[in-house]
Amino acid sequence: MKEIDLKKISTLPPNGIDKEEIKYKTEEIVSKLVELQRLFFANHNRALLVVLQGMDASGKDSAIRHVFGPMNPMWVRVHSFKKPVGDELEHDYLRRIHKKVPPKWIIWIFNRSHYEDILVPSVEWYLSDSKINKRYAHINGFEKMLVDENIIVLKFYLHISHQRQIEKLKERLKIPYKMWKYSCSDFEVTEKRDKYMRVYNKVLTKTNTRWAPWNIIPADKKRYKNYLIAQKTYEILKWLKLKWPKLDTKEC
Repeated sequence: MKEIDLKKISTLPPNGIDKEEIKYKTEEIVSKLVELQRLFFANHNRALLVVLQGMDASGKDSAIRHVFGPMNPMWVRVHSFKKPVGDELEHDYLRRIHKKVPPKWIIWIFNRSHYEDILVPSVEWYLSDSKINKRYAHINGFEKMLVDENIIVLKFYLHISHQRQIEKLKERLKIPYKMWKYSCSDFEVTEKRDKYMRVYNKVLTKTNTRWAPWNIIPADKKRYKNYLIAQKTYEILKWLKLKWPKLDTKEC
């Protein structure tokens, strides 16, 4: 298994990328995704689970809004996993995740996911290494089971630089329409960035499986980030080679 080192992976798009051209290409891809979503729903035999992970301010909300926002809302769902509370703490950690696994006709987006159950306890040291290591095996097995059941697992890590992350968090203190996102803990988390990066390196390496590989997305520039996510989602749905179901008159 090839080890992933995020320090060696750029958070910026390649040189020469024109942001207006990227914006146009993204809009073109998203319009195709809207049509593929109809075809995906009509076949009613698969689900697509999109997993978005990344540090605070890496652009998860933006990706959902720009890439998946134009889709038919009847056939797409988003769920955000926060710190487990109440009844969630009285069951195994994957139970709340499994309850949100999509039915076989829908595109479902996890804004943060089961990977938080490795990241946070690893950084905060409230689970032993042996328990954490077992969770890697649990999650790989869980995702393999989903894939075996015709649920495509498409995973994105949004890779933002520390400098750009700080800039975006500061915007929450100044721009009125971003203030609602501000949390007192925002800058506390950035102080632990090195710890999070070390854990993410391990997470991305150990769960980069053949059936559910990671896509590491440079996230310093919003338009390029959204373009890559749209393009990869389009490639996955196009690869299915779906066709319109034939007319069924048996129950008429």
